[in-house]
Amino acid sequence: MPSVPPSGSHQQRFTTIDRAQRVRFRRAVTLMLMTLFLPGSAQLVSGNRKVGRLALWTWLTLLVVGVLTVVTSYFWHGLAFWAGTSTVLLQVLRLGLMALAVGWAYLFVDAWRLGQPLTLQRQHRLAVVGVNGFLCFSVAGALLFGAHVVSVQRDFMISMFGDGDAVGAHHGRYNVLLMGGDAGAGRWGLRPDSMTVASIDAETGKTVLVSLPRNMQNFPFPEGSVMAEQFPHGFDEEGMYLNGLATWALDHAELFKGSKNPGVDATIEGVEGITGLKMNYWAMVNLEGFKDLVDAVGGVELTVRQRIPVGLPSDSFFRYIEPGTRTLNGMDTLWFARARHDSDDYSRMARQKCVMSAMLQQVSPQVALRNFEKIAGASSAMVSTNVPRGEVDRFVDLALKAKSQKIATLSLVPPMVNTANPDIDLVHAKVQAAIARAEGRTPEKPAETAEAAPAGTSEAPGATGTAGEAADAAPEQDGAATPPAPTPSTPPAVTGGSLGSLSTGYAANQSEDLGAVC
Repeated sequence: MPSVPPSGSHQQRFTTIDRAQRVRFRRAVTLMLMTLFLPGSAQLVSGNRKVGRLALWTWLTLLVVGVLTVVTSYFWHGLAFWAGTSTVLLQVLRLGLMALAVGWAYLFVDAWRLGQPLTLQRQHRLAVVGVNGFLCFSVAGALLFGAHVVSVQRDFMISMFGDGDAVGAHHGRYNVLLMGGDAGAGRWGLRPDSMTVASIDAETGKTVLVSLPRNMQNFPFPEGSVMAEQFPHGFDEEGMYLNGLATWALDHAELFKGSKNPGVDATIEGVEGITGLKMNYWAMVNLEGFKDLVDAVGGVELTVRQRIPVGLPSDSFFRYIEPGTRTLNGMDTLWFARARHDSDDYSRMARQKCVMSAMLQQVSPQVALRNFEKIAGASSAMVSTNVPRGEVDRFVDLALKAKSQKIATLSLVPPMVNTANPDIDLVHAKVQAAIARAEGRTPEKPAETAEAAPAGTSEAPGATGTAGEAADAAPEQDGAATPPAPTPSTPPAVTGGSLGSLSTGYAANQSEDLGAVC
């Protein structure tokens, strides 16, 4: 008589099969997690050991190099700055990230295969496919996005900076001429709307901003320069000012043989003659493109002391920025820096310095990383410069050092300087004194001369008006003549950015701590 199976044996058989299914499912998931944390380990355990060893050693090598790089960069920032500005290294890193993304994706697919998905129950098989797909696309996507960011940085370095030779510091300082104007595509070198020399200590990053009024006249050029040969007695071209050097040079480009930017070269020669400083590099800022940069970093916080007009009364968008400490977007920040309606050139110069100070202090590395792609795009459209790519890491390092220090300012404006007929010896002495104070040295006291004009006297024609273009086209008076000083009954023009007035001088134009007066 056939034996009868013990009661419950059928149920026991299915329990054993179910337990085996769960074990295979856990094994499949484990292989994928091993691939996530130790790429190649799944192949070492269950697959092609040669592939596993290659992947694992590659991963461990990259991990060690990454940790060493982070630790070294923490103690020596120059390594990180160099790595972020070397186009060759960035290209290698970009290709490496792309290869890593493909290789890691292959390892995930192979780990899924090693998990024998066809032996799993349907619900387990679907779960394994979902987990594998999520991990594969997440890791590969993150690496490809990193490759894209590296590519953006590389393109930014190539489009923004040149490949010229580095210029050593002059007397321990780098002097960079910053020019601003409404330049567009193919128009770099047109008449600059503002000119500021950033004199930066090559070791400490301590910065002195020396601003030059665009209506400066009758100034000399460095001996032996192209402009000195044309104007041996100073720039006395009738009806032209410092900001007109660029257009004059473009009209006489044949004098600047081999120059790519004769307008910039002529402006630099004028600035060197006025300040006595030798320029290392220059940067031309497109003020219209500046709006995009401010928007890219989420706006800039500024203290508005008096209402500032946005646009001109004839513009459909004309309005005012009301007083108070507020975060301004790109449009409002641009007009805060450039508005001249109901104001004057010297107050605008003060406001521009306040914007420079705010941008330097408020744009942190964290903000820059979060908005990197937008900042890179805005900067490429905003700035043209001759700073070579090999020097960018140096200036990034100096900028971070300057961020923690007070910024000193000097503006060559009334009442100290008569812009219609400046005392160049006095100007040179003032510039050297400002630099000496920034370096902690006792400056030699410059001798005041009769050329120093009383307050508000050297506002040459074209310095004020409702728009820069209309002001530049204003009829000219005799070069040495200046309008009369405002009478006591005339309300002084007050900058909307820093303390002061036209009659007493604007604090941001002459300060040992720019941030404190803005």
